[in-house]
Amino acid sequence: MSNDPELNSTPNAERNWLPGAIAAAVVLLVAAIFLFLMEHGRSRPEAAPISANPDPYASSLVISDLRMSETGNMAGAHLVYVDGRIANQGPRTVTAVSVQVLFRNFAHEVAQNETQPLRLIRTRDPYVDLEAVSAVPLKPGDNKEFRLIFDGVRADWNGSYPELRILRVDSK
Repeated sequence: MSNDPELNSTPNAERNWLPGAIAAAVVLLVAAIFLFLMEHGRSRPEAAPISANPDPYASSLVISDLRMSETGNMAGAHLVYVDGRIANQGPRTVTAVSVQVLFRNFAHEVAQNETQPLRLIRTRDPYVDLEAVSAVPLKPGDNKEFRLIFDGVRADWNGSYPELRILRVDSK
C-alpha cells in the first residue's frame, strides 16, 4: 500500500452525497404522488341530473320547517346546514331517503346540484348527532327532524333556501 493520501482515497468518498440526494428525491416524489392522488381522488358530491324523476313514494313524504344556518370550522371550511322535518304520510316504513339539493344563483339558474342521503337528528345536546334513516326508520305517521350538511357551496349561490327534491326512497 502506498503512503500517498491521494492514492488511498476512494472515489466514493467524493460521492457520499449521492445516496442522500437519491433518497430525498424519492421521498419528494412519493409525497407529490400522494398529494396528487389525495386531491384528485377526493370524493366529489354526488349529483343526479336536474331532470331526474322523483321516487313515486316521494309524494307521501312531506318536508317542512326548513331552517338554514352557516358556520366555519377550525380548518377554515365554510359549512351550510339545512335543517327541517320530514313526515311519512304514506302506508310504508321508510328505511332510506336520498335528496337532491339545488342551490340557485341570482339568475335563478342552478349554481350547485348535490344529491345526498337524508340524515335524521338523533340528539341536539351537547351537539347535533346524526344517524341514517335506516337506524330509526320512518314509520307511517312519523315526523322527524333532519339535517343536511354542505361544505363548499359555490360563491355565486344567491343565499336563498335551496330546492329539495326526494329522488329515492327505500321502504318496506
